Amino acid sequence: MVRLVMILLGVDYLRTRWREVMVLGFLSIALGGVIFVDALDGSLYFPIIPFALALLLEGLATLAVAWTGMGGQRTLRYVKGAAFSLSALLVLIGGERGNFVLSLIFGTLFLVDGALQIVSARVVRYRRWKLAMAGGVFEIAIAIFFYQPYPDYYAGTVAYCVAFGLFFGGWNMLLLASRVRRLARNPAADDAAAAAAASQASVQAARTPVAGVVWDGPPGPDEAALTVHVWTPVGTAKMQPRRQLIIDRYIAAVDRNGTISTGHAALETPEGVYISLYPAVEIDRSPDEFSRLLRATRDNDVPGMFQPDYATESKAWCPSTQQVRIRNYDPERLARFWQEYQRDTTYNLTYRNCSSTVARALEAAIEGASARVWGKRGGWNPLVRIMTTPELWVAAQVRKRAATMAWTPGLTLDYARALSMLADPRRSGWVKMARIALATMYRSRQRWRAEEEAAQDAAAQAGQVKEPG
Repeated sequence: MVRLVMILLGVDYLRTRWREVMVLGFLSIALGGVIFVDALDGSLYFPIIPFALALLLEGLATLAVAWTGMGGQRTLRYVKGAAFSLSALLVLIGGERGNFVLSLIFGTLFLVDGALQIVSARVVRYRRWKLAMAGGVFEIAIAIFFYQPYPDYYAGTVAYCVAFGLFFGGWNMLLLASRVRRLARNPAADDAAAAAAASQASVQAARTPVAGVVWDGPPGPDEAALTVHVWTPVGTAKMQPRRQLIIDRYIAAVDRNGTISTGHAALETPEGVYISLYPAVEIDRSPDEFSRLLRATRDNDVPGMFQPDYATESKAWCPSTQQVRIRNYDPERLARFWQEYQRDTTYNLTYRNCSSTVARALEAAIEGASARVWGKRGGWNPLVRIMTTPELWVAAQVRKRAATMAWTPGLTLDYARALSMLADPRRSGWVKMARIALATMYRSRQRWRAEEEAAQDAAAQAGQVKEPG
């Protein structure tokens, strides 16, 4: 999450606030420590009932406005609202049974995530795979802590979760502050030649102000926007695939002949940048070879090539099956990234593939996006805005999973969707629901008035008909 916050806010915004961020990090860790120690003996000073009521209120409020979301945002709100409401109800039910169920839920989440991280790091063997395995072991240790009853017999489950949340949040803020402090300048401004090459695109972007703008939905067909193209594994299978719920969504689809389809991802901008990395020679994707190719080692590097444009690629293959469009991006930073990145055409199925290339390009393009939108309102507003947006957590989890496994078209699609909500912020669900309610009331009033006028006209006509008699 640290890296993602740096990307969205930009180094220029964070550099002037690193001291305050570091202080908040220390305070968060200290508060987490107090709550954790308080829960150890099972006698809580932590206001558990008010906390549960606030959690329930937040969950119900989220469910009330979830229907106003767009696409993945709607699903995310329903999941968040249901999770908050369920957790709050279990706390309010109280007793050993509710606390025990909560402990099982939280422990299982940590156990599954840690085990998946260990397995994927062991299989892929990317550069820091041993560090990722250590992180997985730490998560499993936390899971064991939740599972076993000592020392409080599950009475402090909620307090432990709050404490761990404050620990991890504070640690992330400390990492963010220390990294920003060490950066003497914005790394996006290093290449003067690339800046000159992208000056025309920068001028064009400057003509479209985004400060303080909040949009109702994704860009329309006539709006200039960055487009992430995704060819899903199922959509690009040569023959009818054998459906596998999660695998064919995030990893690969296997058809009836056993041929593996991994899908594809590309990025396109109105300024003419098209980023699509593909192996120069088709890789053998039979099941026997595929497991070997998953290793992120140098012996699996092959020559790659960049496709010229979307029209050429889609004509030679097929149109993309999913698209994500973003208005608020920086064409100058993207041009700098692209000029440097395309010098190396190496392709690796795991650590340097089409999806990882698009993910990195997208991060370069949206650097400072949140600061551009909310920065005019001053102060801490940009940081508070993105930290309270649920899509930040989703994007961070997707990025973590891709970093410990491999970027795939499915992960890239979810990542692009989450970042689009952060770069192009949507209106608050309450604001949207209020606008819809007011519009409905206005239309209802207009309809009632029309019906009343029609009734009066009908009565008047009936009176005129009766008068001659």
